[in-house]
Amino acid sequence: MLKMCSASILGMPISNLLAATPGKGGTAEHVILFWNSGGMSHLDTWDPKPERPVQGEFNPIKTSVPGMEISEIFPELAKQMHNAALIRSIRGTNGDHGRAQYELQTGFNQAPNVMHPGLGSIVVHERDPLGDLPAYISISGNPARAGYLGQQCEAYYVGRPGEKDPYLAFPEGIHHARGKKRLEILARMNARTSGQLGANKLKASETALKDAIALMESPALKAFELNDENPATVERYGNTEFGRGALLARRLVEKGVRFVQVNRGGFDNHGNIFEAMRNHGATMDPALASLLSDLKANGLLSKTLVLVLSEFGRTPRINDGGGRDHWARVFSAFMAGGGIKGGTIIGASDEDGMDPAERPVKPFDLHATVCHALGIDLNREIITQQGRPMRLLRKDGQPIRELLV
Repeated sequence: MLKMCSASILGMPISNLLAATPGKGGTAEHVILFWNSGGMSHLDTWDPKPERPVQGEFNPIKTSVPGMEISEIFPELAKQMHNAALIRSIRGTNGDHGRAQYELQTGFNQAPNVMHPGLGSIVVHERDPLGDLPAYISISGNPARAGYLGQQCEAYYVGRPGEKDPYLAFPEGIHHARGKKRLEILARMNARTSGQLGANKLKASETALKDAIALMESPALKAFELNDENPATVERYGNTEFGRGALLARRLVEKGVRFVQVNRGGFDNHGNIFEAMRNHGATMDPALASLLSDLKANGLLSKTLVLVLSEFGRTPRINDGGGRDHWARVFSAFMAGGGIKGGTIIGASDEDGMDPAERPVKPFDLHATVCHALGIDLNREIITQQGRPMRLLRKDGQPIRELLV
């Protein structure tokens, strides 16, 4: 009843209006994760194999780092690679979308009796919130859940970047004074039922309500709206959902948001992969290059870790439909900023991109690396609401030391 009354009185889904609880300080301050769902081809992006049968239609191009080459679909990003690093030797364990996505986003394999928190939830649990905005925001898609960390570490969801969120205002026809009156009624209802409801549930509801109202009344809400952004800047990032998402991510970090996840699908290219990847490049290239350039210019790149990741790579062999299938044995990731050594390549795949040839990296090592850069204790253990001790990170996860400043 309390949940129903909360929603009807405010006219908004309270569960979507949550900020994070305080955590620890560290070196990097923010993370922007670009999650490319479907399994992005490593061979057609970060790990080209020129003059090999697996090459496909794209040629490698030179970058701002001597000896580092990436796919021709990223001409603008190539100019920014002195600020970025590539990991070319990730050894995955799952070729199934759901299980692989769970592993790459939480650092653990799925288990029947526990839901592990995603990376964003871990970060906002361990680092103090900054400013009025939610500490964890997901754009154009839902991230991994907070699991045993609870509702306070769930992401705030933005459906279409740049558009005003209708839930961050009282419903049409309810002016501010009337809305405030409804909130007073709700507070009295909560007080009367506090002895009948579980303390944890009531506290969670009251916290959500308080955070929701604080967000509604915060001047920082303007960060969500791109109307006041210079049109030339919007065009530079690309006037697409992904481009606006990258621009919004920059604005949110500028306002103190700890973790922003920008979601993009369409990488499960079992057929016609080269046309698909050419289109992906045209969308991603200007957005990522502009983001790194702007973060560098405003002094935030050293404090903001940018990560481009997918659940696995694609097969070196090109199938009969002109596509590539699932391939978890080796794939790549892109990282920049936030304590990462620019111009660095970690590991290597073999000559056809089939297996790691040097310095294998496990998916959970990525989590250890991100958390180390943020100053999060890699051995941190918490007690869940059920009284169960749980580690935030896998015990065998190791930061990629060569990657860190």
